[in-house]
Amino acid sequence: MELNLATPALLFPAISLLFLSYTNKFLALASLIRSLHGEFKKHPDNLHIKEQMENLRRRMKLIKHMQGAGIVSFICCVLVMFLLHMGKYQLGFILFAISLLALLISLIICLAEIKISIDALELQVSEMED
Repeated sequence: MELNLATPALLFPAISLLFLSYTNKFLALASLIRSLHGEFKKHPDNLHIKEQMENLRRRMKLIKHMQGAGIVSFICCVLVMFLLHMGKYQLGFILFAISLLALLISLIICLAEIKISIDALELQVSEMED
């Protein structure tokens, strides 16, 4: 298989859209944490708020890792394009595989974060039903 400059360039829009999605997740999470912080100051003994904060802490870590893996993927794509421009096709091919792997890791972490988010919402819905 031949790798040319257009191949890694195809990932640029996909990675950019992922970062937009990850930024939106981060901003929504930051807003939720700030509102829960206000609730916590009013009711510091509320165990439910403390449990939610732990859940949000896990989600923050996951978002940090999925953004990091996305950044690695993006950097690798840029390096692949540079290597291809320099005629280093074998190294570019290997780095492109690493870029795809980093992107896959980012998406898997995103899936885990979504699962935690859905589980938290399910818990709140079941509490309202009881």
